[in-house]
Amino acid sequence: MNNTKGIIFDLDGVIVDTAKFHYLAWRKMANDLGFDISMEQNEQLKGVSRVHSLQQILSWGNKTVDKTEFERLMASKNKDYLERIAHMDEEDLLPGVKKVLDYLTENKIPYALGSASKNARPILKGLKIEKRFKVIIDGNDVTKAKPDPEVFLVAAKKLDLPPSDCVVFEDSVAGIEAANRAGMISVGIGDKEILKEANYNFADFTEIDIDFIKKILRK
Repeated sequence: MNNTKGIIFDLDGVIVDTAKFHYLAWRKMANDLGFDISMEQNEQLKGVSRVHSLQQILSWGNKTVDKTEFERLMASKNKDYLERIAHMDEEDLLPGVKKVLDYLTENKIPYALGSASKNARPILKGLKIEKRFKVIIDGNDVTKAKPDPEVFLVAAKKLDLPPSDCVVFEDSVAGIEAANRAGMISVGIGDKEILKEANYNFADFTEIDIDFIKKILRK
């Protein structure tokens, strides 16, 4: 396929559903601190860095901790999360994702990962798709959290493409805003009422056919 565009995927909620494991780990931490967090509150943490997520959760619980305890809480949550995702494999790819990845790979269309997760690489490795990505940019590679567009701009640069030639698949409001601020085409995966700022919307990848992929890659 004669094409000069590339695709950038978010990870959690787009390629694989690790959001449930994040929620369970954050909720356990909150419970240990004496309060609870809801699934609705957890929605606000999608696409947000670990540091900012913990800051938000502590504010919900009206809790203040010193720097040492803050670092301990982050490490404890991450340990819990990693234990929960340790047994993931290719069967955990969200429905419809493999079809799209196969098409992109077969047609030599470059694609990258742009995720706030610092655990992106081990997750991709467990899913057995790590080597498919030309570029992997995660929370270890950037300093600014979405909705800042840094993660997507760095991915575009590594793909050697201008931002306007990149298409972003995202499931969070912060991620869609970041893609839009980067000047990229944004595709929302999830509730279109929540992700209404996206250029295109789908409930999940089962709704996306190859004709749509061809369309957004076409000049």
